[in-house]
Amino acid sequence: MLSSTLLTCWRFRPRRKARSTRSSWTQRRGSPPTADAIFLGMLAVTVGGAIMALEAKEIVYGAIGLAGSLFGVATLFFLLDAPYVAVFQIAVYIGAVAVLILFTVMLVRQEKWAKELPTGSLARVAGIATGLAIAVAIALAAAATGLFNSTTTNPADFVRIGELISTSYAPVLEVLALVLAASIVAALTLSKVEREENA
Repeated sequence: MLSSTLLTCWRFRPRRKARSTRSSWTQRRGSPPTADAIFLGMLAVTVGGAIMALEAKEIVYGAIGLAGSLFGVATLFFLLDAPYVAVFQIAVYIGAVAVLILFTVMLVRQEKWAKELPTGSLARVAGIATGLAIAVAIALAAAATGLFNSTTTNPADFVRIGELISTSYAPVLEVLALVLAASIVAALTLSKVEREENA
């Protein structure tokens, strides 16, 4: 799934066109080098987060890597002019799955992570820098897709969106529900195993 998404984003990434269309491109999406730079940066974040999720020895670091990788995929959806899919990517996968794993592990292993949590000034600076980097990435992605300057003549019809989710996209919704259910079961299993080990 991740590799196919990256290949699709690379195939349909913004490219330079003829001079006649360059001005319209700049007005709608910004300069092509900026879009390419954002794409390459988010590509590195996505692949790096996936590698971190696979190779991390601690599940907390793996969950953080998973969240970073999924955030990179969401940004790539923004670059493909699919903000609705990107918002669902962030809300479902990052906001539900990754955060659920983190909260479960933090609550179960509270004493362990409270002792190992860095409290120095370097850790605070790193946290602030990471937050600023994420904010800048979101702003650049929105600017590259023309989200700030876009004017919608036909506003979103939430009734129509609900009908599409209930009819055409019903299988996708069911798969997402299964993913959320599996993540909840996995989180409860982690909590149960940890309690049995401490007993």
